[in-house]
Amino acid sequence: MQNSEIVLIGGSGKTGGRIAAKLEELGLAVRKASRSTSPAFDWEDRSTWRSALKGATSAYVAFQPDLSVSWAAEAIGELCRIALECGLQHIVLLSGRGEEGARRSEEALKASGIDYTILRASWFCQNFSEGAFLEPLVAGRLELPAGDVREPFIDAGDIADAALAALTDIRHRNRLYELTGPRALTFREAVAEIAAASGRPIDYEQVSMADFAAGLSAVGTPGPVIALLEELFGQVLDGRNSEVMGGVTDILGHPARDFTDYARKTAATGIWRA
Repeated sequence: MQNSEIVLIGGSGKTGGRIAAKLEELGLAVRKASRSTSPAFDWEDRSTWRSALKGATSAYVAFQPDLSVSWAAEAIGELCRIALECGLQHIVLLSGRGEEGARRSEEALKASGIDYTILRASWFCQNFSEGAFLEPLVAGRLELPAGDVREPFIDAGDIADAALAALTDIRHRNRLYELTGPRALTFREAVAEIAAASGRPIDYEQVSMADFAAGLSAVGTPGPVIALLEELFGQVLDGRNSEVMGGVTDILGHPARDFTDYARKTAATGIWRA
């Protein structure tokens, strides 16, 4: 296990916050790096990168807004260059399944010469409780441009556990783990499970991409965010990512959490109540 400082780029996100808590429980030195921390880290201001990385020996990297954007791979490559100059030895990259931009970013990391671990994850279960889907679910109706294609939703807790293992055990260096849940569901099936766990009716409706984008625009969603969501729903949810993979078992030695367990545990908090 490493006994040196670990920096979490995106340390306040769905995975970063969970990883920080786990590292702190182990008594390891950890610091979060984002636009709101000191020193700050801003993906769009490269002058902040060096000070955020200085003093650390390893890093967990969750790129914003998403590795599918056109400039992500070049940014990851530059981050790795600066990381090496700062003395970092290892980067754990959170990647996404089925995203061409994510693959380019993975290759940039591999080519940099720094030790790496790539965690290539499916859609998060927590998008239903900690993201854009929460408000519509509370209102009782979720509308998305997703039909019968199945997705093996992954619990963010499993990603955090995998990142913890990668950051603290050198056996996971220079390896790629494809992380999914243990079974694939359609979005309609996922919403039905949430409704059952919550004990209240919640409807799901498939809408066209045009109607989806128009709805986002109507509530003031920025254009670049709409374009990103259109790309993700159009590219990632085309069936190529429906297969369940064994990455969680490979790195953690136990199966991934099931969506039903996530739904029941989250429903018990009352977050989906009207």
